[in-house]
Amino acid sequence: MWVVLLEDGIEFYKKKSDNSPKGMIPLKGSTLTSPCQDFGKRMFVLKITTTKQQDHFFQAAFLEERDAWVRDIKKAIKCIEGGQKFARKSTRRSIRLPETIDLGALYLSMKDPEKGIKELNLEKDKKVFNHCLTGSGVIDWLVSNKLVRNRQEGLMISASLLSEGYLQPAGDLSKNAADGIAENPFLDNPDAFYYFPDSGFFCEENSSDDDVILREEFRGVIIKQGCLLKQGHRRKNWKVRKFILREDPAYLHYYDPAGGEDPLGAVHLRGCVVTSVESSHDGKKSDEENLFEIITADEVHYYLQAATSKERTEWIKAIQVASRTGK
Repeated sequence: MWVVLLEDGIEFYKKKSDNSPKGMIPLKGSTLTSPCQDFGKRMFVLKITTTKQQDHFFQAAFLEERDAWVRDIKKAIKCIEGGQKFARKSTRRSIRLPETIDLGALYLSMKDPEKGIKELNLEKDKKVFNHCLTGSGVIDWLVSNKLVRNRQEGLMISASLLSEGYLQPAGDLSKNAADGIAENPFLDNPDAFYYFPDSGFFCEENSSDDDVILREEFRGVIIKQGCLLKQGHRRKNWKVRKFILREDPAYLHYYDPAGGEDPLGAVHLRGCVVTSVESSHDGKKSDEENLFEIITADEVHYYLQAATSKERTEWIKAIQVASRTGK
């Protein structure tokens, strides 16, 4: 479904190009549950319960996507309760940004390895926030690069970057501001932490925060995901698995496509070799079936099958890049 969040509800369409929605879920008086545990084998599910006690379930493709939807839906519900107008899509108009401001181009400049904002490891309340930025640091960078005339203008542009998803809040201070209905959801504050959505951000130490990722292998940035056939090591049978490729550190996790948030296994890709092959060691799969092989640094062999030749090439290239650049 193509899903659109409005100021008072959620519309869903069969496809993005459709003119009329298949349905609409009113948000007034609704409650949001996330993570939703109603389906034990489904990952990244959220539930919206309307005032008529109707349950609507949505499944995101990955954790970060679900959390972004949850954050905005919660904010929309709070705005309705407070008599405010939720207008995520009208940020440019509401804060009167010049039409010449290109947020996408600004985001790329901020991420420039040489001239962009330096990501930091910051500690607060016995938590360590990795690959992070401070609110005041973002505005310092905008002012020093003469992209804004003053800090107030920097605050408006930063709020727009936050609202459009180019920045994400990290930690209670910045999250509370972003989730609230204050005039400006971005804080010009050295204790307000933010991160780029594709930065590999994680929070560790003694915390129950949703951002905590305990194992090293899950800290990498997701660069590719999709379903492939995988051959088992013991029975040599083939099963469909959902694969998520991360770099730095470089890991390929595979999951049961029917659901379950924990992976069935992981392949450490640092120093691995990946190639297309004409047949597996048992000779049962041919080159026409788009087979490829991963040999890890520990000499463990994994045989995978893509749906098309193009898909196989894309996976091989992505894994080769991760194996060279990841830890």
